[in-house]
Amino acid sequence: MSTSQKLVGTAQRRVDGRLKVTGGARYAAEFAAADLLHGAVVSGAIAKGRITKIDASAAEAVPGVVKIYTHQNRPRTAWLDSSYRDEVAPPGHPFRALHSDKIMFSGQPVALVLARDFETATYAASLVEVSYDAEAPRTDLDAERGESYDPPKKRAGIDPPPKPRGHADEAFASAPVQVRQEYRVAVEHHNPMEPHATTVVWEGGGNITVHDKIQGVTNTQSYVTGVFGLSKEQVRCISPFVGGGFGSGLRPQYQLFLAVLAALDLERSVRVVLTRDQMFTFGHRPLAIQTVSLGAEADGKLTAIMHDAVQETSTFEDYQENTVNWSGLLYDCANTRFSYELAKLDTYTPSDMRAPGAVLGVYALEAAMDELAYATGVDPVELRLRNYVADRDQNTNKKLTSKALRDCYLQGAERFGWSKRDARPRSMTDGRELVGWGMATGVWEAMMQKTSARATLTGDGRLEVATASADIGTGTYTILTQLAAEALGLRMEDVTAKLGDTSLPYSPLEGGSWTAASAGSAVQMACETVREKVFKLARQLDGSPLANQDLDHVTFRDGRIVVTNDPSRSVSLVDAIASSNEGKVEAEETAAPSMIQQMRFAAYTHSACFVEVKVDEELGVVRVTRVVSAVAAGRILNLQTARSQILGGVVMGIGSALHEEAMLDHTLGRFMNHNLGEYHVPVNADIGAIDVIFVDEPDDKASPIGVKGLGEIGIVGTGAAVANAIYHATGKRVRDLPITIDKLLDA
Repeated sequence: MSTSQKLVGTAQRRVDGRLKVTGGARYAAEFAAADLLHGAVVSGAIAKGRITKIDASAAEAVPGVVKIYTHQNRPRTAWLDSSYRDEVAPPGHPFRALHSDKIMFSGQPVALVLARDFETATYAASLVEVSYDAEAPRTDLDAERGESYDPPKKRAGIDPPPKPRGHADEAFASAPVQVRQEYRVAVEHHNPMEPHATTVVWEGGGNITVHDKIQGVTNTQSYVTGVFGLSKEQVRCISPFVGGGFGSGLRPQYQLFLAVLAALDLERSVRVVLTRDQMFTFGHRPLAIQTVSLGAEADGKLTAIMHDAVQETSTFEDYQENTVNWSGLLYDCANTRFSYELAKLDTYTPSDMRAPGAVLGVYALEAAMDELAYATGVDPVELRLRNYVADRDQNTNKKLTSKALRDCYLQGAERFGWSKRDARPRSMTDGRELVGWGMATGVWEAMMQKTSARATLTGDGRLEVATASADIGTGTYTILTQLAAEALGLRMEDVTAKLGDTSLPYSPLEGGSWTAASAGSAVQMACETVREKVFKLARQLDGSPLANQDLDHVTFRDGRIVVTNDPSRSVSLVDAIASSNEGKVEAEETAAPSMIQQMRFAAYTHSACFVEVKVDEELGVVRVTRVVSAVAAGRILNLQTARSQILGGVVMGIGSALHEEAMLDHTLGRFMNHNLGEYHVPVNADIGAIDVIFVDEPDDKASPIGVKGLGEIGIVGTGAAVANAIYHATGKRVRDLPITIDKLLDA
């Protein structure tokens, strides 16, 4: 069996692109409902303490205000922590909005104002007066690192630091070349274009439809049913489009709780939208203080790797990431030791943000490797090749499903022109600007999750594929359409993909770069079953030209099933379906990772990032003028959307290196630059040419369709490559990201 039209692996425009640019795509706050109430959240003014009094009388007197909720009149909800625990919640006690008078972080919601329109709700919320008994918050990780601890309960899916190999401390002490430095990346906030919002439609009889800003509708559904004691049949969650998430939409945020609480209590439809200011009150990439120690021979061969990290968490949950683990798997070294501890701060629980753990840990490792390259006089690319591990994950001793990182180094270096680099710092100039070239390695887990999908071929020859998975802007609609169209020899225009609805077959959250492998494999399997069913129908037609054929000797193309070596003999899909009693052919299949494969193999995506910067020596202004990102990620489903994923990751990596910094006032315990005017992100003028290379990497073990995933790998290592390029340009080593003008001038 074959299909004549090869769509998978080609560049295809997004099938949802027109909807998005014309306003046809609806997001969580854009769904209409009759008699809709609007909610405005009142944010707390202190970071720690208790509420002593709430005076809502002025707000209640505003015409159009329907009700104001506080901890004093909140309806009863579930008692146990387990009822509030979502799919990715870390160990601890999940936050409960309006639960008590206790204040645990700055901006904590202290009231919800419901009114007949948004403007009235917002105005009335400004009139709510709250008095507090404030305590001094503890938000300084440097001050609290002495109280750090090894979290007693590990977060699901997060491996503890790998066990030591050899004798790292002794090997480091005796190493001819030693690098030991501390590295940091500032706290970052996600800031997707779409703010967090929830529209709850009251359907009557205790039933609700929830339109939520979420990266997985099943997580919203399970959270709502657990908290409010509802059945799954009573709660349908729909989120067909997500205006960016970067991880902020993995967990249900407090606007969901407040909107559902009000809708159930008032038996009315309710919408709650958070402001940009309030987007800074939950979740962020955590601050980590990392120390990397590298010992090496004079030729750069590593003899010791040690990586120690202290990372922040909230007072009520033990948020954890794989931060130090990457240092155990990337390079060949017999002596390693790692530690990872948490310190509690009076902030909201940090949350997963694009490539959580790897952005922090790989930055520290790759910056240290650059320092080692200068200490030994070995070219940075050559240093990595001398310590290359070809086919094994050293942390688990499992064989890798594939690894084309060497080709990433070589192809990336050739495309960038690395051989022309003068290794001496401050040796390359362009007029009044210093020119620097730097590089770094990237790595991310290639994962797959159990996912179901349904494929339905209807009497008009159209195909629908459906799964509850999300599309957060990654191109999921498009790649599933490509897979389905190719499987049945249809045009992409004849295929419709449905996503983001709990009435569809189960799919986990969209995160971790696993969606293409997971949902794609499920759709592929469902389409293969449909193909078998419709072929059987075609064979059974009276006088069928396919009667004596088998599936291996036919081709699906142009809406027909054709005998491969005799195109004159064929049956249309429409005629085959017409013979079915149901008038359609349907199949639902579930794809899951092979347990045997997982026991035997480890899978990772890899990259090599090369960066050119130009630095004004007098002003300290840094420009990123060129980037080459060479990526090995198995099979590439869509060259256009895949490239876009890497571009977005690279831009975020540049932002991490040069721009993004959430600034905490430790006296107030508050992020002070809680807006897009003062929290800086890269804009078009900050980004130079980005060249993306996809290195050929066949892999038949990472997933059934050979996919590894691209969402995270583009950002990993980019920050280190920028920092390393800045050192090459200026001779000034800044180890605390972002590298801002003041740090360069003071260095």
